[in-house]
Amino acid sequence: MADAQARDEVVRFTSDLIRIDTTNRGGGDCRERPAAEYTAALLAGAGVEPTLLERTPGRTNVVARIEGTDPSADALLVHGHLDVVPAEAADWSVHPFSGEVRDDVVWGRGAVDMKNMDAMILAVVRAWARQGVRPRRDLVLAFTADEEASAEDGSGFLADRHAGLFEGCTQAIGESGAFTFHDGAGHEIYPIAAGERGTGWLKLTARGRAGHGSKVNRDNAVTRLAAAVTRIGTHEWPPRLTPTVRAALTELAALYGIEPDLDDVDGLLKKLGPAASLVEATVRNSANPTMLNAGYKINVIPGEAVAYVDGRYLPGGEDEFTATLDHLTGPDVDWEFEHREVALQAPLDTPLYARMRAAVEEFAPEGHVVPYCMSGGTDAKQFSRLGITGYGFAPLRLPVGFDHQAMFHGVDERVPVEALRFGVRVLDRFLRTA
Repeated sequence: MADAQARDEVVRFTSDLIRIDTTNRGGGDCRERPAAEYTAALLAGAGVEPTLLERTPGRTNVVARIEGTDPSADALLVHGHLDVVPAEAADWSVHPFSGEVRDDVVWGRGAVDMKNMDAMILAVVRAWARQGVRPRRDLVLAFTADEEASAEDGSGFLADRHAGLFEGCTQAIGESGAFTFHDGAGHEIYPIAAGERGTGWLKLTARGRAGHGSKVNRDNAVTRLAAAVTRIGTHEWPPRLTPTVRAALTELAALYGIEPDLDDVDGLLKKLGPAASLVEATVRNSANPTMLNAGYKINVIPGEAVAYVDGRYLPGGEDEFTATLDHLTGPDVDWEFEHREVALQAPLDTPLYARMRAAVEEFAPEGHVVPYCMSGGTDAKQFSRLGITGYGFAPLRLPVGFDHQAMFHGVDERVPVEALRFGVRVLDRFLRTA
C-alpha cells in the first residue's frame, strides 16, 4: 500500500507542478519543458529512466517504462498531460499558479486537469522504489505536452514518431474517471470512463455578393451563414445508445430502483435526477456554434462569412453526424473539419475494468462504480492509433458539494488534500494488480 510519505508527496508534487506555468494558449504558445524536467528528475530519483522527447523546442514529453514481473503479459500505458488551459488571475480567489495549500485544499490551474494525476503517478512510482515493488505487467508512463490543444506536439507526436516506446501496450488509463459524484440523495457514485465521443470541430463558410449596406442584396453571405448556424444550434439530435452508455443507464437505474426503459431515454434521464448529468451529454451527437467572423465595416456587405462549430459524435455516429451537417448547412454554406478525432469505445467485460472497480471499492466500500462515456476527448484518442484501448481512471474521493466537472477549465480550480491521498492509495492498489 502507498506509504505515508507517498500520501504527503502527492500533495507536494501537485502543488509544485501547478507552480510551473504550462499554459497552453493554442497555436503552439506553450512551454511544457520545465514541468517535464521536474517530472523526469522525480522518476530518475526513483530509479526509473526517463526519455524526454520534443517535436517542437520547449514542447516536451516524458516517457518511461517500468519492467513487470511477468514478461508474457501485455504492457499497460499510464498517461497524464502536463499542459493546462489559460487562467486569468484577477478572476481567482487564489492565484492560479500559486499551488497554495489552503484549508486542506490545493489551489491552482491543473489541480484537477490534470497535474493531480501526474502527481499521483509520481508518488506511486517513488513509493514502489522505496518498497522494492514491481508491477505484474510492464508499465509505460507518459507525461504529455499539448493535450489542451491539438496534441500534435504531445500524444500525436509520440504515437506517430515514437511508437516503439509503447511496444506491447494494449490498454491504458488516463484522465477523468473514478471521481466521487454526489447525487444529492446520499449516494457516492464513481464513474469510470470507458469511451469518448469523437471530436469534429468545423469551419463553416458562406459566400455571397459583396456590396453596399444600403442596397438590396439577396446573396448576403452573413444572412446565409446566420441561417445555417441557427439550424445547427437548434437541431434536436436523436438518442443513440452506445454499449457504455447503455450500461451506465442500466446500472444507474438499478441504483434507484427504476425500470431502465431504454426506448425512452429522455424520460429515463428525468427519473435519474442529478445523476443524469453523468450521461445526458453522451446519449446523442451534438454540434454547438462557438465563433463567428464576418465583415470589416458596418455599411459594407462582405462577400464571405465564417463560423466555427464544436461538434461531437458518438462511437459509430460519425456518418450520421456528417450527413446531418450536410443537410443543416444547406446548398449555400460549405463546411469542413477544422480538427477531427475518432470516437472511442472500451469493453467493460475485462479483467482491467474489474480491477479498477475493485480498487475503488476497497477504499470507498459504500461507493457505486458505474461506467460512463466522456463527452469530450483525451490523449487516449491519439494512443488508440497504436491499438491501445483507453479508460479514464484518475481516482479522487471528493466531499459533498465539490463539483468535479466544474473544476475542468473553471475559475478557482482546486482539489482537496484528502482526495489526492485517496487517489494515490487507489492508484497504487490498482497498478499493483493490473
